[in-house]
Amino acid sequence: MNTAKSFDISKHTVWEAYKRIKANKGAAGIDDQSIAEFEDNLKDNLYKLWNRMSSGSYFPPPVKLVEIPKDKGTRKLGVPTVSDRVAQMVAKIYLEPELESSFLEDSYGYRPNKSAHEALGKARQRCWQYDWVLDLDIQSFFDEIDHELLLQAVRKHTTCKWILLYMERWLKAPVQMSDGHLQERTRGTPQGGVVSPLLANLFLHYAFDLWMKRNYPNYPYERYCDDAIVHCKTLGEAQALRATIEKRFDDCKLRLHPEKTKIVYCKDDSRKGKFSETQFDFLGYTFRQRQAKSVKGRYFVSFSPAISKKAANSIRQRMREWKLQSQCHKSINDIADWINPKLRGWGNYYGKYHKSEMYPIYSLLNRKLTKWARGKYKKLKGHPTKSSHWLRRIAQREPKLFVHWQLGLRP
Repeated sequence: MNTAKSFDISKHTVWEAYKRIKANKGAAGIDDQSIAEFEDNLKDNLYKLWNRMSSGSYFPPPVKLVEIPKDKGTRKLGVPTVSDRVAQMVAKIYLEPELESSFLEDSYGYRPNKSAHEALGKARQRCWQYDWVLDLDIQSFFDEIDHELLLQAVRKHTTCKWILLYMERWLKAPVQMSDGHLQERTRGTPQGGVVSPLLANLFLHYAFDLWMKRNYPNYPYERYCDDAIVHCKTLGEAQALRATIEKRFDDCKLRLHPEKTKIVYCKDDSRKGKFSETQFDFLGYTFRQRQAKSVKGRYFVSFSPAISKKAANSIRQRMREWKLQSQCHKSINDIADWINPKLRGWGNYYGKYHKSEMYPIYSLLNRKLTKWARGKYKKLKGHPTKSSHWLRRIAQREPKLFVHWQLGLRP
């Protein structure tokens, strides 16, 4: 009996892919199966997946459309099933090393050993060296990627038949809309898919990175997936480059957003010119004029990043969603255990530069905690001053109870 498979896919790789998917967590797809439910019959589920992928008979199910509210609209995510996420991770494990060796230094997004903080640090340094920034916004990038151009790029890096086969099937897998009907896809790769960031990086590696290196090697840039800025010495350079990039993206069947793409003057103490745009957002930070202090203690105006207004408002919204005032059944230690991981994550990311811009957020949290105390303890109800004093005594007794208290932001 011939039991040979069409494709040589390791069972060990399928197991490794499952472990990574479990660690990443994530929502259920169209079958409503959670990771915990997938694990109820884990051995059989993984064997069936390996068997189908190895035989060439694996067809991805439709992805589930989930719309996330954002400024002036929604962000559309395509959520695959747990099993399909494992399958995509298998392909990523095989393909990523092949692509990673080709990617350029100034591509930072979703790459091993690269981070948003690295991109921000490099952008900060270059904003001091170059007077102008071209802030690029690619309109509906993940929805508009051309399938044939993307598959051409994949073929440049692998001849593996099963990777090419399944990449095409993943790209063409339909989307299940909120009303249940299926929508075919002829372009784009859904945000939410495991392979989507890798494929997006590959597309822009050819559409932008290599093109910039070939044609504009003296114009440095930072790119985090589809979020990119380019540094120029003069306004004329930035204007000409914008027109040229617009033409390049048009050739690649992409579009620059006409309003969100802009030229910015990196104004500081040493730059005396005037321009309508003097700030931009990049990776949750706003770059603009800010007061700074030199190592010798002298104050001056620098062009530097701090948490953006949009990111700060998003954090405040998350805090409102906690509804602390209705958590009176919890102790203050329970509250701390619950929110500290979130505070630590925000602080670690947004506190990298000008962390004092986070202080108003921490002050808001302290006020919410005093309001929680008034709801929990009858003796504090209707007494804002007493509840503030109560919380202050807790902070003095346990200064490390909350993450922000450890930074000195106590009530």
